[in-house]
Amino acid sequence: MDLRDFVDALLRFESVARAEAPAQQWVKNRLHDSEFDTYEWTADPARLAGHPSFPDDPDDIDTANRPSVAGVFEFGDPDAGRTLVLNGHVDVVPADRELWSHDPFLPDWDDDAGTVSARGAADMKAGLAACVFAALDLRDAVEAGDLALDGRVVVESVAGEEDGGIGAAAAAIDNPYPFERDAALVAEPTRLKPVVATEGSVMKRLHLTGRTAHAASRWRGVDVIEKFEAIREAFFDLEAERTDAVSHPRFDYPIPWPVCVGRLEAGSWASSVAGTLTAEWRLGVAPGETVAEVEAAFEERLARVVADDEWLSAHPPAFERFSVQFEPAETDADEPVVEALRAALRADGRDDEPVGATYGADSRHYVEAGIPTVLFGPGNIDHAHFPDETVEWAEVEVARDVIGETATRFLQSR
Repeated sequence: MDLRDFVDALLRFESVARAEAPAQQWVKNRLHDSEFDTYEWTADPARLAGHPSFPDDPDDIDTANRPSVAGVFEFGDPDAGRTLVLNGHVDVVPADRELWSHDPFLPDWDDDAGTVSARGAADMKAGLAACVFAALDLRDAVEAGDLALDGRVVVESVAGEEDGGIGAAAAAIDNPYPFERDAALVAEPTRLKPVVATEGSVMKRLHLTGRTAHAASRWRGVDVIEKFEAIREAFFDLEAERTDAVSHPRFDYPIPWPVCVGRLEAGSWASSVAGTLTAEWRLGVAPGETVAEVEAAFEERLARVVADDEWLSAHPPAFERFSVQFEPAETDADEPVVEALRAALRADGRDDEPVGATYGADSRHYVEAGIPTVLFGPGNIDHAHFPDETVEWAEVEVARDVIGETATRFLQSR
């Protein structure tokens, strides 16, 4: 099976949350067939509940039938060398099929454009495949006598990244291997840029209560949508203030710490003044900040709006966390894994300047565990979660080569 066949087959699995197991069994079988030493683990909800990314109640963390798998190659004297983890997640977000031009789980190869389109093409099955084949290339070079190495390369296919990093968090908290890990590369879609800093986020749910009234006498009601608009404006004012006040040299974006209202539900009848509202927010957290600090800033801004409004003061909103939280993470650019990746990029004639990303990733779990981690992979995050998600095939092939060269340089530089 070559790289294209591997990607094509993997994209056909509808490996959304809580349905990763068939894809993971297939990946594990392919790793075994390629003579990797294979590993498998399932996250313990009780262990994750003690981690700030996840809900406090283990019953709210679904890990059943969601295995993560890995393959390991050992070279020379593995204990005398370094161990590098090449990580990718197999889970994908759901696809609104009616918005796609084709079945999202039947890969659409456009050889003229040099692309493949499918759910997970960019985020991030092509990157995972690049890791697998980079490791295979390394093994083949060692076996052919063209390369001498000491150390290990681990290829991980983890579950539940979109749910906060279930598989990676479990691997970081309870090492599933009988050896230590020195560094990691996570093959998220970075457009072949080295990403050394990732943004965090906090998820908050806002509940507002107004007073319903018949539309014919709406002045007798209290329109909760008007109250929400005042809060929304205050939150976007705070976003603008944070854009000016919170700087980071690797985040050159128009809005580096975005605020997003991703879901809004209000009212119960078109002919009634809306009396209830629920809004779900995603609030960006800069590297160097904590989730709690940013959460407190928005809670304080909400309190100002409430204090200035007689109705809200008498009927205070509820504003609580929900779902999973993403802590920001950063790895120094002079870490050996980053230096190895930058050297591999320069050798390929590519830009090696480290950048930051306005999304969260599994890298944070490894960084928290003391494992320096860099993000690098094919594809554009702008295609992730989108209809007709697409990756350029040439980028996948480049990623394979650069990841292989990165691993070579990292293991040789000890």
